[in-house]
Amino acid sequence: MKNFSYTRADGIAGAIREVAADRTTKLIAGGTNLIDLMKENVERPDRLIDINHLPLAEITATSEGGLRLGALATNTDVAYHQEVERRFPLLSKAILAGASPQLRNMATVGGNLMQRTRCYYFYDTATPCNKREPGTSCSAIDGFNRIHAILGASHQCIAVHPSDMCIALAALDATVRVTGPSGERSIPFDEFHRLPGDTPHIDTNLRDDEMITAVDLPARGFAAHHAYLKVRDRASYAFALVSVAAAVDRDGPTIKEARVALGGVAHKPWRDRRAEDALRGKVATKENFQRLADDLLHDARGFGHNDFKIELARRAIVRALTEALGQEPQP
Repeated sequence: MKNFSYTRADGIAGAIREVAADRTTKLIAGGTNLIDLMKENVERPDRLIDINHLPLAEITATSEGGLRLGALATNTDVAYHQEVERRFPLLSKAILAGASPQLRNMATVGGNLMQRTRCYYFYDTATPCNKREPGTSCSAIDGFNRIHAILGASHQCIAVHPSDMCIALAALDATVRVTGPSGERSIPFDEFHRLPGDTPHIDTNLRDDEMITAVDLPARGFAAHHAYLKVRDRASYAFALVSVAAAVDRDGPTIKEARVALGGVAHKPWRDRRAEDALRGKVATKENFQRLADDLLHDARGFGHNDFKIELARRAIVRALTEALGQEPQP
């Protein structure tokens, strides 16, 4: 194992100075992904800065009527927080669908946003991977790609984003708050993660000298009509083949607003607002849900082993919307 130094951050400004001064330095909180990557020699930091003692673990109300989730709040604390369960149950359910209780006790809000793909080839340093080593090619495209992307992929990378929590945050239109040497800024959740394009090694729009301080939830939580559906190979402790976060506002049988975020299908949580808008004002029927699914998956493309995910995603979207409205799911 590569030797590295360990330091405990003495403050937010100090932690930022440390990572800004040396790009081989990594921040560590729960470490549930970073430590695995270090063991596999995918990540090889010279220095770790422990940020667990920084004052970023609170969950508080915002002046706009939403909630602010501190970057160091654990997944468990968020999922079981009284206001999250009451006002944002979609987020609570998504978190509890991921990992295991032990991991959720350690994993943090900020770390969840920053976790890396679980592509087999990314973890296998004996194989080429543009995400791990730009310019070496993507082994998954012509390899075993059962878990890989069907939307937003490129000739450089077909990896998928692994988070459950982030899919719900995308549907809820959350905002990521970050800070760095230039001060604080807010990033709309849709703009935080990136598609691979020609730079698959860059997962997010967080700068190298910035850190996440919080995630803000807006006032609307869609508590009345929501669903999180996760399709995976086993019932627990498995990443999604396809996941759907559905949030709906209705007026009787008519859809006033529908939001659908997909996981397990792209390099980032996937939303198509144009497709969502097409459902506005329509009656909540299976046929209309199917049209939305067709629109969302219009550009979907499989790479062989993952071709099945296109139809799986189509059915999952219809089922999630049906469950969100309290209707009987179709067999």
